[in-house]
Amino acid sequence: MRRGQQSVERKRPATAGAEADFPAQAAPLPADRFMNREIGWLRFNQRVLELAEDTEQPLLERALFLSIFSSNLDEFFMVRVAGLKRRLATGVTVASRQSPRAQLSAISEVTHELMERHAKCFHSSVAPALAEAGIRIVRWNDLTRDEAQYLHRFFRRTIYPVLTPFAVDPSHPFPYISGRSLNLAVAVRDPHTGRQTFARIKVPSVLPRFIELDGQRFVPVEDVISAHLPQLFEGMEIQEHHAFRVTRNADLEVDEDETDDLVKSLEQELLRRRFGPLVRLEVEETISDGILAILREELGAVEEEIYRVPGPLDLAGLAQLHRLDRPELKYPPMVPVEPRALAQNDFFAVVRERELLVQHPYESFATTTERFVELAASDPKVVAIKQTLYRTSGDSPIVDSLIEAARAGKEVVVLVEIKARFDEQNNIRWARKLEEAGCHVVYGVVGLKTHCKIALVVRQEDDGSLRRYCHIGTGNYNPSTARVYEDFGLFSADPEVGEDLSDLFNHLTGFSRKKHYRRLLVAPYALREALMRQIQHEIANHARGQPARIRIKVNSLVDEEVIDALYTASRAGVPVDLWVRGSCVLRPGVQGLSETIRVRSILGRFLEHSRVFVFENGGEPQVWIGSADLMPRNLDRRVEALVRIVEPEQRARLVALMDLAMADSTSSWRLEPDGSWTRLTHDEEGNRLRDLQTTLRGDRHLRVVDG
Repeated sequence: MRRGQQSVERKRPATAGAEADFPAQAAPLPADRFMNREIGWLRFNQRVLELAEDTEQPLLERALFLSIFSSNLDEFFMVRVAGLKRRLATGVTVASRQSPRAQLSAISEVTHELMERHAKCFHSSVAPALAEAGIRIVRWNDLTRDEAQYLHRFFRRTIYPVLTPFAVDPSHPFPYISGRSLNLAVAVRDPHTGRQTFARIKVPSVLPRFIELDGQRFVPVEDVISAHLPQLFEGMEIQEHHAFRVTRNADLEVDEDETDDLVKSLEQELLRRRFGPLVRLEVEETISDGILAILREELGAVEEEIYRVPGPLDLAGLAQLHRLDRPELKYPPMVPVEPRALAQNDFFAVVRERELLVQHPYESFATTTERFVELAASDPKVVAIKQTLYRTSGDSPIVDSLIEAARAGKEVVVLVEIKARFDEQNNIRWARKLEEAGCHVVYGVVGLKTHCKIALVVRQEDDGSLRRYCHIGTGNYNPSTARVYEDFGLFSADPEVGEDLSDLFNHLTGFSRKKHYRRLLVAPYALREALMRQIQHEIANHARGQPARIRIKVNSLVDEEVIDALYTASRAGVPVDLWVRGSCVLRPGVQGLSETIRVRSILGRFLEHSRVFVFENGGEPQVWIGSADLMPRNLDRRVEALVRIVEPEQRARLVALMDLAMADSTSSWRLEPDGSWTRLTHDEEGNRLRDLQTTLRGDRHLRVVDG
């Protein structure tokens, strides 16, 4: 196993300097033109919460949105808040108008508000509705006698053997509390000596969040443990007990220039992740001042890091309820379709004839992307397969196909990005499994994450020539997430695309400083520059009276240089439509700054994940899809790839998608100039607006292309 030895020099133009490339402005851009990125992300999670609050959503989907909100917030604290705290501690400045301390204070204020709202949604809306549907989360005191007897037996058989109480006294120091673990703080008293002792019990992660009684009644696992504390502290008096939870810094720091073995260094850092500094302490609102004082002192938590909420804590566990077999409480089943062009046709022959654009999960990932790699592995005419893997599932048919191809004697090169956050251990395991099968496994360019989603298949045709078949996607090669993430993928046998992917793989596995490609835009070397040039071109077209418009769909828009370019375009009169799922720091609709800019966000059953860039180009739209968001990390510190769509019908399909998302008749959130988001679900007459994802599930849209 090896990794590329090339290191890159990462230089990013200053925002102010970029303005020189654009027409002079009548007035300088205002200092307050950027909103706070962290608050912008929290407002995204607020939109997730609003889906949980929406009583028109299926009930178990609402519970799942509560779970997603909790999981999202965990990762936000583990990475973003942790990063701000690290900068505050080390004195490192941040690229923001606010100091780290001011940002942390603002984050704490907004998060407290959202966590209280989250708890209220669960207790006042979702839990009562679940109870009406026969699904009850009950506390210990609500159990029947038979249920309590069952849980006594369950505790002795399943829970007691894996519990370990840790007392705190002069001979037992305060135990380490691992990140994201659920715990009980217990105060006990020795009736013989009168001595009081604090103890901690960790709820083992192997246990379910809720103990199922009969498929309809569920008990929080901490309630079952709490009811049996006398057995854990035999002969002692249990004075009080309270649940608490800690979130810790989980960001990894590996200096690639200072290590000879990236895998070993990363594995060591993963072991240290669970010991990172505290960034949040969650406690039940009923906790006593005395117990909270002990936790604060021992954990080193300050007031703004403490979140008091009604129990039960860790509502990410509500995902367990979503697995119940209650289809009437979920979204209706959706079976992805297979593109008609592929039905009973040879895959490679179809792609040779014309490029194929697919959109998951509406179109099947299994019969397109998975099938592409599977066929390449089994086809005796295929001589080589090259692929990037950023995130994949635990049981991946794609990895199995790559292993099969290597064992069949094909040349298989796999770039595994082992620095993919929270998937590091999984990717290390895949890398070793692939290498053991005979694949050439590389890690890519030193100092950069390889985030592009590309695959290249080299096949010997009947006439003896070699032809390259390509896939460029917006999403990961992950069969699990492909069922719930919306993404595009392009299959192509265009020689220009094949040359581009060959050049890009040579760059990733060897030594190359190639900057310009034929149909690809590649970061970090040329993507930023190309996007800025396209924006400038739209400004020039508008000045000449030619059709000009910018339409962009991304997960996040926080890059200040790109935003300033969009402001400049708006000041010049160019219409700008932005479809941003997550954080957006641009202010739309500000007089004299962004009057022609509209920002929409769409959340729902599927996670909008694709990235689409459309520039009007005088009436002949130029359209790209790919892996890059508009963030400094994507444009400057990652290997990203966008591919230009050339088939007129496919371009029209993507333009139509953007128009559909931005239409006033489509339900969405609209970003206001002050940073607030307004959700519109009904028109002025009270009629429900069109749901974009429901519309895309219909045959009409899917049959626009590839028929």
